[in-house]
Amino acid sequence: MDGLNSSTAGRTWIAILGRPDYPTDGVQDYCEFLGRALEPHGVQWEIVRVDWMRKGWLGALRELKSQSVHYRGKWVVLQYTAFAWSRRGFPIGVLAVLSILRRRGARCAVVFHEPFRQGGSRWLDRLRGACQSGVIRRLYSVAEKSIFPEPLEKIGWLPGDKSKAAFIPIGANVPERLPPAAAAEKNRVAKTVAVFCVTGPPHARVEIDDISEAARVSAENGAKLRFLFFGRGTPEAREEIAHAFRDIPAEVSVLGLLSASEISDVLARSDALLCVRGAIYSRRGSAIAGLACGLPIVGYKGPETGFPFTEGGLELVPYRDRAALAKALSRVLADDRLRDQLRHRSMRAHAGYFSWESIAERFVTELFHG
Repeated sequence: MDGLNSSTAGRTWIAILGRPDYPTDGVQDYCEFLGRALEPHGVQWEIVRVDWMRKGWLGALRELKSQSVHYRGKWVVLQYTAFAWSRRGFPIGVLAVLSILRRRGARCAVVFHEPFRQGGSRWLDRLRGACQSGVIRRLYSVAEKSIFPEPLEKIGWLPGDKSKAAFIPIGANVPERLPPAAAAEKNRVAKTVAVFCVTGPPHARVEIDDISEAARVSAENGAKLRFLFFGRGTPEAREEIAHAFRDIPAEVSVLGLLSASEISDVLARSDALLCVRGAIYSRRGSAIAGLACGLPIVGYKGPETGFPFTEGGLELVPYRDRAALAKALSRVLADDRLRDQLRHRSMRAHAGYFSWESIAERFVTELFHG
């Protein structure tokens, strides 16, 4: 073992999760990938779910008290999203969870998968947001270490002394795949564009219109196209997709929900990933999956777009500039050299910042040497 590994050998860390998400659970996937990456460092990673949805809060907290008897001195890493700890986005119960863990003598860290309040203009949204902001700040104040999935300078509410805060990117919740050589040869005829997830109504229509316009321009510029839609929201949007592409000379497939391995296979055999679900930022799991599979990524930039994601192979345009998006996709599909350069940038960014090996090393550094 190297220096880091020898100092962590035989240690146990416990990941604390709230209710699961459906149909896919990104936080569960995150914990499973991280656990496997921590094994070479001699860290045993246990996943414990506080099942308040099924057992009620009293029953779940009682069970946690029993489970946590042996947590003294161990790192317990609580995974925070607002709706993992509340049916309606008022996550006050998570404070009781952290209180129990601290009373048991555990060393408490929090991973803020959502470091900001949820938006909305209704009075209920504002009340919910105020509650979430209070909970987030309280978690930060009492945790020994706080992990954020985007650079600390973008977390405006952090205090001036950020000594117990750390930036550790999230990784892809799909296996890493390098593009097979055969795919490049096959795709010389028809260029394959992957679309990983669309937002639910009413936003899906805007996103699909953006995608179809980009397809139309690329086709007019001579590209033979294959569009693959998969992931959340795509089965429900099947009819809208068919309608939007009805006059566009492109092959379109709606693959729906796929396993993590199947997603990697689709991405690795594509020529570009088109991201239109808002501006790209460091917590966008679909875009990180594109980096893990060495893809050029075409999408929108916004205020949250920044380092280290910008180290990847990106062709970004101003948010909701549909004409610029279409030109960017057409340029990437038409230029083999540019596409190859972008692929290599994505692979380097993934290896340096977003691979699970890199993320695990950062966790070990922060929790044992930070």
